[in-house]
Amino acid sequence: HTLGKVIKCKAAISWEPKKPFSIEEVEVAPPRAHEVRIKILATGICRSDDHVMSGALTVPFPIILGHEAAGIVESVGEGVTCVKPGDKVIPLFVPQCGECSSCVSSKGNLCTTNDIGAVRSLMKDGTTRFTCKGKQIHQFISTSTFTEYTVVHETAVVKIDAGAPPEKVCLIGCGFSTGYGAAVNTAKVERGSTCAVFGLGGVGLSVVMGCKAAGASRIIGIDINKDKFAKAKELGATECINPQDFTKPIEDVLKELTGGNGVDYSFEVIGRTDTMTAALASCHMNYGMSVIVGVPPSASKITYPAMLLFTGRTWKGSIFGGWKSKDSVPKLVADYMGKKFNLDALITHTLPFDKINEGFELLREGKR
Repeated sequence: HTLGKVIKCKAAISWEPKKPFSIEEVEVAPPRAHEVRIKILATGICRSDDHVMSGALTVPFPIILGHEAAGIVESVGEGVTCVKPGDKVIPLFVPQCGECSSCVSSKGNLCTTNDIGAVRSLMKDGTTRFTCKGKQIHQFISTSTFTEYTVVHETAVVKIDAGAPPEKVCLIGCGFSTGYGAAVNTAKVERGSTCAVFGLGGVGLSVVMGCKAAGASRIIGIDINKDKFAKAKELGATECINPQDFTKPIEDVLKELTGGNGVDYSFEVIGRTDTMTAALASCHMNYGMSVIVGVPPSASKITYPAMLLFTGRTWKGSIFGGWKSKDSVPKLVADYMGKKFNLDALITHTLPFDKINEGFELLREGKR
């Protein structure tokens, strides 16, 4: 019986950048008003977590990372009506308050209560629910899932089908939804169009799935790791190319492959400014659209020829695939349960929680 009590459990703590996770016993405080405490059943490893570890994304330390998960509600704070103890849920790194300008607009999905831009890494009241060895531990983008229990605000959690397998649908909390939605919501890829996907990790493969679902006739996968090509083709890529096989810039290669025109839609799913500019240059000079899906390093800036945009191209960002999180996540889970898409291909390894550092090594080696 844990209701109203501090829970002691295991968590992977990042004490400082460029250091491995440390598995520690943490104290997780009970949820306050409008908060929800969740028992995490499964969590995915995402490159964004690794960007924090490497120092590319700036956050306050010490911190509990992780933002792609599924779990069960352990208890709720005062005033919470959207979920109840025992509900199967997915935490939402893009909350949905339902009241801000982005939530109210049919065009937006980045709720202004998010903790992604101006990072505080704390609950809405400016405090944290985690302590370890007497120290306050920061929370990560409204979620913090590298722990056996976490606390989130009620705007950052949604109930899903009780029968959904947590080790699969946790991907709907970030990677799958981010990539798939970039194609179907942000770009609105049309039937018969030509697409190029820069980066064939889990999110890039989800973009490929979205382009295929939208009926694209050509989907060109681009990665410097050719071990990723077989799976990309299995999921819908019509061809794959390695930029290291060419002496000319990749945008020139893509133009040649498309009769001098460039692709209709390009997606940058790496988080590098040089590939963002290459992706922009590789889409059609007049009606091409390039979508930035990969998270850029905090301090990065882009320099590019202004003429690339003047001729008519569209350069768009996409966060969480353009989905309004509370509205869309349960539907995406239902679509998975209805076999509308297959998440199994995106899962390469399943590890116990205490092997989290090995999981990140696999990510860095490109073994996933």
